[in-house]
Amino acid sequence: MTNRILVVEDDDRLGRQVVQTLESIGLSAEWVTRGDAAIGRDLDGFDLVILDLMLRGAHGLDVLKAVRRGSHQVPVLVLSARMETADKVRALEYGADDYLTKPFWPEELVARVRARLRRPALASSGDAVTIGDLRIDVSRRAVAVAGADVECTKVEFDLLAALARRPGAAVSRAFLAEHVLDPGRDGGERTLDVHVSRLRRKLGSAGRLIATVWGVGYRLKADG
Repeated sequence: MTNRILVVEDDDRLGRQVVQTLESIGLSAEWVTRGDAAIGRDLDGFDLVILDLMLRGAHGLDVLKAVRRGSHQVPVLVLSARMETADKVRALEYGADDYLTKPFWPEELVARVRARLRRPALASSGDAVTIGDLRIDVSRRAVAVAGADVECTKVEFDLLAALARRPGAAVSRAFLAEHVLDPGRDGGERTLDVHVSRLRRKLGSAGRLIATVWGVGYRLKADG
């Protein structure tokens, strides 16, 4: 099945270049030029979004927030001329999976796209993912390492599942605190590190798959 890519780019020349590059390697690309059009787009069936930041109609970060607010797990590759570290960190905090600065070589774009499409993803709550010795079964709320079951608390499992839905991508501490922790019982971002530390210990050798992304949050490595 051909992978479908949504390109959100308001520069006509660059938009055509990106679409042609994707189609040259056998991908199906659809292109919109306005941020508000992207926000209203049904993303079901798309395997990747390539997103500019400086758009007409709505800023790219607003598009990104709308995608993640709807709990859609489609990977998002930001393609932007903004090179400041703060912009990159902000995009990752809002849910971007990768960030490529302009100008860029088409070969680099192809490599980033292929890498993202190769990574496993949990498309729905009934899916399971296996990375190395680690297996996460969402429908059964079960975790195993090298075939041995691992007993996790509700918070620990929800934390691991949130990371597994976007393997290889940085997930911000703010997002995890909001979607995983109970503020009245589990605390906020300050207690997140404690839960991560306990989860790593329980996973044993597979605990190394949970990587710290300094200044952003955590990510689950996409390969073992």
